[in-house]
Amino acid sequence: MKQVTLLAFVLVLLASTGFGQQTITVGFTVSKTGALNVDSLEQYRGFELWRDQVNAAGGIKAGGKSYKVQFASYDDESNSKRVQQLYTRMILEDKADFLFSPYSSGLTTNASVVTEQYGKVMLTTGAADEKTYKLGNKYLFQMFAPATQYLAVALDALKATDPKASVAFVYEDAAFSVAVVTPAKVYAQQQGFNVVFSEAYAPNTTDFSAILDKVIASKATVMLGGGHYADGSTLARQLYARKAALKMITLLVAPDSPQWVELGEAGVGVCVPSQWEPQVTAKPQFGPTVAQFDKDYRAKFNAEPSYESAGGYAAGLILQHAIEKAGGIDAAKVAEALNATDATTFYGRTKFATAPNEHGLQVGHSMVLAQWQKDKSGKPVKQVVWPLASKSANLVYPIRSPVFSQAALAPASIVAAQLQNHNREG
Repeated sequence: MKQVTLLAFVLVLLASTGFGQQTITVGFTVSKTGALNVDSLEQYRGFELWRDQVNAAGGIKAGGKSYKVQFASYDDESNSKRVQQLYTRMILEDKADFLFSPYSSGLTTNASVVTEQYGKVMLTTGAADEKTYKLGNKYLFQMFAPATQYLAVALDALKATDPKASVAFVYEDAAFSVAVVTPAKVYAQQQGFNVVFSEAYAPNTTDFSAILDKVIASKATVMLGGGHYADGSTLARQLYARKAALKMITLLVAPDSPQWVELGEAGVGVCVPSQWEPQVTAKPQFGPTVAQFDKDYRAKFNAEPSYESAGGYAAGLILQHAIEKAGGIDAAKVAEALNATDATTFYGRTKFATAPNEHGLQVGHSMVLAQWQKDKSGKPVKQVVWPLASKSANLVYPIRSPVFSQAALAPASIVAAQLQNHNREG
């Protein structure tokens, strides 16, 4: 009898001191250095916030067990050649149970070769190129809306504002940007726009003089393109310095970063297709509200969240939900749970394609178009301008005109009237 009582006491002691808790290892690489550094670190912050909140709440509870989350992470240096080696290391040496993707489509494609080989679930963020999900992969799940949606949202806004615009595409010659721009050019022509110029620039370009001369000579009124933060921010500065008479500028990725405010006037008016913005409300089925995520992120990092950081957090949230539904960490069962996922979180809707020819492709999430504008105090703020159902402000169009300087201080209704008058006059 004394032995039974002693055993019971030991079991209670073990449970109360956490000895019964297990650990889940999630592996991923981060571009702590290299050209993708800014966007990749924002994604990483989303991962961190999710992990810390899960562990503070006692871990992921599934199948009668509780799992604390730990990371195995390395610097990929924004170099695709390092990725396969590092993902192999995380699986074989660090014994990662699940993986998150690196930042960017190119790096993720290389990582997926390894994760599929070992049958490991990998949720991808910052990896919008659709080709990766059309190779027969079984364990790959995309959190971002696909590349075809990025500039489509900008072209839809343009169609409603100025259907006779002349469009130039200037973009980074990299997997993501090419995957975005190629279908966008077709869509622009289908929408009746005159595509007057299109050219890709080499990654790591820092002088855009020659290509901007061509844009100006083409008499384009709108420019779409870019790539990532380094090239996008430089492109915006040089466009502003040349006083290019463009009515609309939409750049990929870069303007979504909180660092964009450092560009000052050069960044104002620029649009960015966005996977998530805090102004867009969503009623979550689980996890934090939009307001709570925004508050918690700002409190932890003293910065506003970008769509990369929101996507990183959402990847953890969806993985957690799948583990709970699967009742444990068996890869095949978690993959089945992800296949069945059709859920709304603060990040919006998440649903994955399950057909073999496009398995894991994101089919539920929608994008918005945001624009940097000035508030009444003159401070640059990012506003959602499209679709109309989600807007927090009207699209300022054109951005390089007397109307633009007035728009910085005027209420939205006055701005809209000014723009209508300007368009009738022009």
